[in-house]
Amino acid sequence: MKETDIRKYAELMKELGLTGLEITEDNQVVRLERTAAPEVRQTVPVAVPAAPAPEVGAPKTAGNCVSVKSPLVGLFYAAPAENADPYVSVGDKVKKGQTLCIVEAMKLMNEISAEEDGVVTEICVANGQMVEYGTELFRIQR
Repeated sequence: MKETDIRKYAELMKELGLTGLEITEDNQVVRLERTAAPEVRQTVPVAVPAAPAPEVGAPKTAGNCVSVKSPLVGLFYAAPAENADPYVSVGDKVKKGQTLCIVEAMKLMNEISAEEDGVVTEICVANGQMVEYGTELFRIQR
């Protein structure tokens, strides 16, 4: 799915006041989530079966590509501020240690850095998207 399509769906979610949307297209599933306006309500805990956690340690490689995965659960931000340029775009050359994005977890902004030098070939998540531990964020070609 193209980034422009994802952005259109995100705008539609905002317009309709939706907090989640799942789209299946060509055997690919894209789930968009955003936080709703704060609302005070009492919740009842629900047991959810635990899925096996993916390995995150060393970056996974597929040929010449390195997969940068989220080391924690949180919100993905491509830029340091709402109106700022993103840290990286597809086609950008990155150096080891360069900041690629931010994952916000419990009001803490965690910078995610490149593990190796390379070129960003894909940004796998949308800005503001909730990511899980082990979610692929970027693919970088060495």
